[in-house]
Amino acid sequence: MRLKHSFKTALQGLSAHKSRSGLTILGIVIGIASIILIMSVGRGAENLIVDQISGLGVETLVIRPGREPKGPSDFGQTLFSDSLKSRDIELLRNKNNVPFLGDIAPAVIVPGSVSYGGETYRPTIFGWSAEFLAKTLNVYPETGQLFDETDIKQKAPVAVIGSKVKSELFGESDALGENIKIKNKNFRVIGVFPARGQVSFFNMDEVVLLPYSTAQSYLLGIDYYHEVVVKATSPDVINRTVQDIKDTLRGAHGITDPTKDDFFVVTQEGMVEQVRTIISVLTLFLSAVVAISLVVGGIGIMNIMLVSVSERTHEIGLRKAIGATDRDIMTQFLLEAVILTAVGGVIGIVLGALGSLAASVIASRALALGWFFAFPLSAVFLGLGVSAAVGLVFGIYPARQAAAKNPIEALRYE
Repeated sequence: MRLKHSFKTALQGLSAHKSRSGLTILGIVIGIASIILIMSVGRGAENLIVDQISGLGVETLVIRPGREPKGPSDFGQTLFSDSLKSRDIELLRNKNNVPFLGDIAPAVIVPGSVSYGGETYRPTIFGWSAEFLAKTLNVYPETGQLFDETDIKQKAPVAVIGSKVKSELFGESDALGENIKIKNKNFRVIGVFPARGQVSFFNMDEVVLLPYSTAQSYLLGIDYYHEVVVKATSPDVINRTVQDIKDTLRGAHGITDPTKDDFFVVTQEGMVEQVRTIISVLTLFLSAVVAISLVVGGIGIMNIMLVSVSERTHEIGLRKAIGATDRDIMTQFLLEAVILTAVGGVIGIVLGALGSLAASVIASRALALGWFFAFPLSAVFLGLGVSAAVGLVFGIYPARQAAAKNPIEALRYE
């Protein structure tokens, strides 16, 4: 009964100053909403990337140059490493070295824009094997054709473009046979992909696909690859294939100590784990930054509670005069602080959920991404737990100040 009465008294005290109570919890609302938004968007991004990785097939492996990154800041160095070259591809194609290798395709990334006539567009340009991409993603040209191994060997200046690239550069006109310019080099359009949107890692509508040999020689002037994609003959031989690849490349590069590898192999499972690690670290970092607003909000609550204690000194004296104990007074004011932060937490959770829902709708529709709304239940418990904890931590001092007041002096207070 005593706790029930204290709770009722606390609600009456807060309802007497509704505007002040609302402004007091604003910092808590913003902080909790931000944390909920970060966690929800982070989970949505994780689900999206994992789905895209899975779209490549469980038997797909990726070989990347450079040492295996240990954190998010290390991933950039793989683009500047030149350890994967043509001789490595030939060694890997040899069945004596990698008996369970089903297919292999090196890839390079080409930064820049594409132009035709007076129109310019900035798509995703990369050199790869068109046949490998088509078989892996099950995407074939709507009009025209793919380039083949002969075009790759001859370093042919040909391109297959996405539907959006075609519409941006050519409008309703036929793009087949026309020459587009990339870095002042002419490339003849031989195929146009259908409108498919996001397929695995690629937005097929915004792709310009070139033979990797052509992109290397004429656009980038390099003799190495940014990554090599491998398909094993079946998911059951993934581990064996990974080991064969490592043994072959170590032998080719004269590496005897595995810790000195100038390449690394990533499986689908490994890629998923890397993605989850990176997103978890970023989410934790951003949440820690946002937590500062919770501290500020907690300090604001403590200040307002101290003002409230001062204003209600006479009330405290009356309650003590009719039998309220120090514990009763402390419980009342502590409950007021916890109720304030708990209400702020609930409002923050609702606003955070609505914000993450809006973000998922924008990402899925405006940006043409397969992003679905994700709202982890742990975010709700975290929001409520953190808000209640803030109320306890920052409400203890004002509550103790109220409980410590002398009843006689409190009754004399004007």
